[in-house]
Amino acid sequence: MVTTSIIVLFGLGLLASVVLAVASRVFYIKEDPRVEAVLEVLPGANCGGCGFAGCEGYAAAVVSDPKIPANSCCAGGAQTSIAVGELTGKTVAEAEPLMSLRRCDKVAGNVSLRYQYQGMPSCAAAAMLRGGVDNCQYSCLGFGDCVMVCSFDAMQIVNGLVQVNARKCTGCGRCTQACPRGVLELVPKRARVAVYCNTHDKLRAVTDICDSGCIKCGRCIKVCPAKAVRLENSRIVIDQLQCLSYGPECNEACVSACARHILRPVRPATAESCPVSDNPVPTDATAPQAAAQE
Repeated sequence: MVTTSIIVLFGLGLLASVVLAVASRVFYIKEDPRVEAVLEVLPGANCGGCGFAGCEGYAAAVVSDPKIPANSCCAGGAQTSIAVGELTGKTVAEAEPLMSLRRCDKVAGNVSLRYQYQGMPSCAAAAMLRGGVDNCQYSCLGFGDCVMVCSFDAMQIVNGLVQVNARKCTGCGRCTQACPRGVLELVPKRARVAVYCNTHDKLRAVTDICDSGCIKCGRCIKVCPAKAVRLENSRIVIDQLQCLSYGPECNEACVSACARHILRPVRPATAESCPVSDNPVPTDATAPQAAAQE
């Protein structure tokens, strides 16, 4: 009986090994060696700026799908795009380098606190509690959700506002996705003008809570010769590519027309960091403090 059981088990094991061996031959998928080669030239940041979950996903896609461009890796820059193009045989078009920009300057606007937040130090959590800690419900909450998701150490919180280091920012867009209020937006690194206000309100609803909020007067829209400034979803926005294509001949007319200094020139992306505020920040400026509950 014991001998029979051993023989049966041995036979079953032998049959299973044969089936597995045949299956491995039949269902074997040959991996394109270019995938590994592309993966080696990618920076390995897995930031998701290319639209895929990580570098491995992008490497497989750019090799197998002719519609996926070779310049999608914003973290790697031009050299990486050229290398990927050479490995995949794709033409590399020059991509517009992007950076993240903050649409808020609540410090210069003297936006006061609505209440003292005592909870999880998270913008997403604070935004759900009575509209956030600031009297402006569209402001930067300053708890650093964007800082935590940045893979390139390009962001920090200063005086309750996020500050972006333009040299380190790759324009991957993870910070814009993490911000619950849409305060951060991607703009070309060569952009000339930016909007430093995120509010959807207008007139008294703005002036009562912020000294430098956009009241939607429309003067910037009227004077822009490039027609690059417009009102969209109750916010002033700039079509940066249209602005850049017009050129500097306008002398930043929209900036001069804005009486509340919402539109400001963008410092060159070669600067150490984008400004927290174009106005001097008081040394005693207060920022929302979060204490984690025990």
